[in-house]
Amino acid sequence: MIKKINPSTLTTGALHRFLLGAVAPRPIAFASTMDAQGNSNLSPFSFFNAFGVNPTTLIFSPSRRGRDNTTKHTYQNIKEVPEVVINVVNYDIVHQASLASTEYEKGVNEFIKAGFTPLPSETIRPFRVKESPVQFECKVRQVIETGEGGGAANLVICEVTMIHVHEDVLDENDIPDADKIRLVGRHTGDYYVKAFGESLFKVAKPLRRQGMGIDQLPEHIRLSKILTGNHLGQLGNIETMPEPEEIKRIRQSKEVQL
Repeated sequence: MIKKINPSTLTTGALHRFLLGAVAPRPIAFASTMDAQGNSNLSPFSFFNAFGVNPTTLIFSPSRRGRDNTTKHTYQNIKEVPEVVINVVNYDIVHQASLASTEYEKGVNEFIKAGFTPLPSETIRPFRVKESPVQFECKVRQVIETGEGGGAANLVICEVTMIHVHEDVLDENDIPDADKIRLVGRHTGDYYVKAFGESLFKVAKPLRRQGMGIDQLPEHIRLSKILTGNHLGQLGNIETMPEPEEIKRIRQSKEVQL
């Protein structure tokens, strides 16, 4: 059975909870901003992702609060000083980052409250988080306000002007290694997910070669009551069906006979 849900029939809170459970896991933007008086603010947001490399574009959303339709200090600061450091959140700092999401009064410094070390940025005014393994200095190019009601998104479109990275999280190609950087993502409610270790699995990308597709599999395989859609997807990712001699050889191999 498929249940139909018309978003307009749900309360803002119910729809918010549903989206967080269905659109997950989500990376976390640990956003450092500064108001016109030079006061720092630090807060995590899981409506966040990377959207392009030319220019290097990150977007996150400090949405309007659903319960009272107020805006967050991060959003207010960006309107005054259109600059932000987006720090990534890994397992080593996840509890501190969560603490920084506490709704303190305006002017309270979450760097101090959550025990983080501020570092001066090179191209913008807001501070970086020393403990974060990757810190993106960003200029805010545009803010898109999607609505005026509680729960409406404020899309902060950022262009990265400088990247700072801890060298010990990089692999031999200077790319972040999943098991070294140990990132976490947000799920619904109080749940987070680990993006490293046994949580990782590989799916080969069909880029350099063209998979033949599930429609090219023999009917008895395609209509199998044992194989799942995932199994068929793996088989459909091969370029061509094996020749009869190859199938015979595989059937006679020790691995198959065992």
